[in-house]
Amino acid sequence: MKKILFFALSLLLFSCSKPNPVLTIEGGKIHGVITESPGVYVYRGIPYAAPPIKELRWKAPQPVIPWEGVRIADTFGHPSFQAAHYPGGYTTEWGYGKESAYSEDCLYLNVWTTAPGQTDRKLPVALWIFGGGLREGWGSEPEFDGEAFAGKEVVLVTFNYRVGVFGFLTHPELAAESPEGVSGNYGILDQIEALKWVKKNIAQFGGDPDNVMIFGQSAGGRSTKTLCASPLARGLFNKAIIMSASGLGSMPAFAPLTLQESAQQTKEVMDWAGLTNLEKMRAASTEVIFTVGGIYQSVTGNRTWMSSGLISPIVDGYVLKESFDDAAVNNNLANVPYMIGFTLNDSGNMAPGIVDFCLNREEAGDNAYAYQFARPLPTDGRENVLKGAFHSSDLWYVFQSFKNSWRPWTDGDWALSEVMLTAWTNFAKYANPNGLNGGEWTPCTKDNSKFMLFKLNENSLEHSEMGDPLQQ
Repeated sequence: MKKILFFALSLLLFSCSKPNPVLTIEGGKIHGVITESPGVYVYRGIPYAAPPIKELRWKAPQPVIPWEGVRIADTFGHPSFQAAHYPGGYTTEWGYGKESAYSEDCLYLNVWTTAPGQTDRKLPVALWIFGGGLREGWGSEPEFDGEAFAGKEVVLVTFNYRVGVFGFLTHPELAAESPEGVSGNYGILDQIEALKWVKKNIAQFGGDPDNVMIFGQSAGGRSTKTLCASPLARGLFNKAIIMSASGLGSMPAFAPLTLQESAQQTKEVMDWAGLTNLEKMRAASTEVIFTVGGIYQSVTGNRTWMSSGLISPIVDGYVLKESFDDAAVNNNLANVPYMIGFTLNDSGNMAPGIVDFCLNREEAGDNAYAYQFARPLPTDGRENVLKGAFHSSDLWYVFQSFKNSWRPWTDGDWALSEVMLTAWTNFAKYANPNGLNGGEWTPCTKDNSKFMLFKLNENSLEHSEMGDPLQQ
């Protein structure tokens, strides 16, 4: 009798919990896993394109390869191949070390949601673009944990894209084989492909394919700017947040080289290495392609874009017809609401360029909300760690991913994070960080060029206020 009652109770509890259905998406059937946050499900390592390896190296992303049966989405996909990360700096900050092995087979994405299989929910969607100089990083870094975002009823998508020479290599023969006559920008094409995947598949996760926000920080912010300027991304998103990537003028988002100059530098390096045609370039090992630019500079003394580490999208006439700044001046950016900001101890004072961007958007008829994150992060006294409100420090707060950090967070930090997480998810929902009922955060305009300052006053409940960016 006790066993029967226990079984009946188990069935009752199961029936009261949210279902975790098998979803059907591009490629096949998929099943997610339950997270530690009540009601939140995560789908890790979903392929959104075919592996860009062998003959697909340096080509636009190709359709995903179908799989048999039900794919259990419990493991994050490979980050793009990149340099090893050693202790110190951002490696210590983010706690790297548990990610999958780096690989050219990297085109995977992740989804956090509270509404799997509920196609009528139409929750807003946020697509996160990671930073790392376009030469490193991945979408499943610990600071990008999506549980809190999904808990605010926003479907969060993070993803990996090709970085470094695998994502941005140019070459005359690549342009010759391309139907568009261009090369490079493969990492940006990956980002556009992820947006297309969202458009076609996100309803299965309870998301609204017609209510999509893109946002990114550092090189992810530069990528967001690139997508806002690219005609290929037009119509695939409805809002954009640019984090720590400046505004207009002060931090160029695009390579100073022309496509022809960049391609010629690549050809010189490859010819020197004996990789004199595409067949040889695609047959070369991952490690050879990754290191050949640095070896060339060490031997010859000639510096090229491949060895500089300064990876950038390039104006090619296809993915990009003009730079972000030119697109803004010519009113060719995506006409969507924007949020834009930086941190107190960021890579220089980005405020002037951000104000210029906001005024440009005002002229174009779009709202642009500006902010500065000004909370020096708490520390436990250890040496050789990042200090202050440093570049990227706001990520812990935006994603409320403190549980993945070693820092001694205070109640005030949790409260500040709640303010920021709410603002970011409100923007995804309503194109207004204040929410439906309004609030003190006003757009940055000619008549009122104030920023929202996110800070922490330990002696009060003050966590944000409108004002001028604080002095660094």
